[in-house]
Amino acid sequence: MKIAQYQASQAETVIELFANVFSDSEGADEGQVIARLVDDLITTTDSKDLIGFVATENEFVIGCIFFSRLVTANNANAFILSPVAINTENQGQGIGQKLILEGLSYLKATGVERVFSYGDPNYYNKVGFKQINDSIITAPFTLTYPEGWIAQTLNELEISKQDSVISCVDALNKQKYW
Repeated sequence: MKIAQYQASQAETVIELFANVFSDSEGADEGQVIARLVDDLITTTDSKDLIGFVATENEFVIGCIFFSRLVTANNANAFILSPVAINTENQGQGIGQKLILEGLSYLKATGVERVFSYGDPNYYNKVGFKQINDSIITAPFTLTYPEGWIAQTLNELEISKQDSVISCVDALNKQKYW
């Protein structure tokens, strides 16, 4: 397996991956919702505000993650990890964790200070994320699953109330994703 940064030439394959993975786990309607989200992220987000990583095996994309910029009240250099998809047949092999760790390492090397996500804390704790309180750091929208609001720092500074999230990129700026 190889991990590399996402390339624009992989757009169609990556969108299809997200559609298939989320259709398998959440149903066809959710697969289409997430496929549209990924398409929007790719087509509407400035390249400096979107970073993706893909896992390939025998030239086939088997996993993909995206990080997009968050704007905070104190102008911390922050991103959110969302979405993540690993080919259904390849799940449970640590591919998602490897992709996330590669992405976090890249972000840290480029000066990113904070990374947020919205997902299963039991899974994301394995790669350094911790639950955060929405009263300290406000998510861009009301959370359907407040326990899933998680973050980590990539420097020695603690996350504090001054980090309160103000906004995310346009593609994620919709209540239905929260």
